Amino acid sequence: MTEKEPRKPRQPNLDSVTTINEDGSRYFLHPADVRGRWALFRKVFMLVLIAVYVLLPWIPVNGHPAVFFDIEKRLFHVFGLTLVPQDLWVLFFGITGLGFALFFVTALLGRLWCGWACPYTVFLDFIYRRIERWIDGDAPARRKLDAAPWGADKIIRRIIKHGLYLLVSALIAHVFLSYFVSLPRLYSFMMEGPLQHSLAFGTMAVLTLLLWFCFAWFREQFCVIMCPYGRIQSVLTDDDTVVIGYDEKRGEPRGHVKDPEAGHCIDCRRCVQVCPTGIDIRNGLQLECIGCTACIDACDEIMDKVGRPRGLVRYDSMNALAGMPRRFLRPRILAYGVLGLIGLGVLGLTAFKRARPYTTTVTRMAGAPYYSDQAMVRNIYQLRILNKRNQTAVFSVELGPDTPPGFSLSGAGQDFQIDALGEQTRPCVVFCTAASYPGATDLTLLITGNPGDVKIEQNIRFLGPEPVVMGR
Repeated sequence: MTEKEPRKPRQPNLDSVTTINEDGSRYFLHPADVRGRWALFRKVFMLVLIAVYVLLPWIPVNGHPAVFFDIEKRLFHVFGLTLVPQDLWVLFFGITGLGFALFFVTALLGRLWCGWACPYTVFLDFIYRRIERWIDGDAPARRKLDAAPWGADKIIRRIIKHGLYLLVSALIAHVFLSYFVSLPRLYSFMMEGPLQHSLAFGTMAVLTLLLWFCFAWFREQFCVIMCPYGRIQSVLTDDDTVVIGYDEKRGEPRGHVKDPEAGHCIDCRRCVQVCPTGIDIRNGLQLECIGCTACIDACDEIMDKVGRPRGLVRYDSMNALAGMPRRFLRPRILAYGVLGLIGLGVLGLTAFKRARPYTTTVTRMAGAPYYSDQAMVRNIYQLRILNKRNQTAVFSVELGPDTPPGFSLSGAGQDFQIDALGEQTRPCVVFCTAASYPGATDLTLLITGNPGDVKIEQNIRFLGPEPVVMGR
């Protein structure tokens, strides 16, 4: 077999995406590596994000991993806060707040999330593409290898590369699984074998293959074709949003560096060569741009070499690039900011009030609503207490301090224990002397849980016969 000539890189345009050929087939991109201040900032930031992802299941908070969604026990631990399914409604406000916070960041700084913090971008740029550059070489070498016939060298490189892809994908999948089954249990699953825990193994295997497919083949197609966030950015941004843009007034007309009539852009196409989605930033803001800053570093490097000032491609708004004043505070910025703060504020307030380490509910016992004789009226309730702590807790129940005279609680003040993550249901009998009974009365049960001396109030309705009015 003869070696094919590497394909000439496509010229990006605004009529179609670069990753699709005219016949509809896939055009594989091989973005060149880039160095610079923004590339260094991104590497450090992405390393921190990967460390956070890996370490969160290892960091204990209140006896549980910092983030642990215990599906089996239906307990969800988030940085020391334990939620039961009845508490999950508070996450609505968290999701709403985070959603509007993302809208706020997008309206202010464009697709900062995509280029800097999206897990897809972090794994693809910081892990998988680095493995590819290590095995296959730089961009020209990768294009040459793609065009080369299948031989021993190409086969060995492909086996090593995809073997490492599968290994990394399996590691990421195992870390993801540890958020739901905890690290000790995950280790025990691995020691006992896949057939003993087929659901966990199947989840890990499917996720591994899905990650391998996305990062080994699909790659930037996900950002260009499938990601919904890229579609809505045009709605969230305007001409005052800070994005990555090309200073057309300074750069045009393009020409040779020694041409006195030419602008600062020497048409070296370095910004195109490093773009992970294959666009030409000089064509303006485009849907495929993920804000990764590679073109900024590439252009700054060329400007340094030709002795011209940096910033031909830079972070700026479309209005500022056109020579118009910058506006940071706009109605949409204020609206998204206020709505985001409201959502996160309500989340904090409800979590503080509702997501306690103990959950209690009081219901009236089935049967007659009350029992009475000449001496006493009594109501029987059912008290359910859930201990969400990872340690044994001691509880006591008594009537609130504002209870009217004549009322009493059976076993008031007596301590009882509930095991860690345990639940207990017990009867709760409230008495009132017949002579003191004033009619239907609202009372308060005060449940105290230790450790923490947490006090929870539960309102109950005490019922009985209609009181006899003297003189009738």
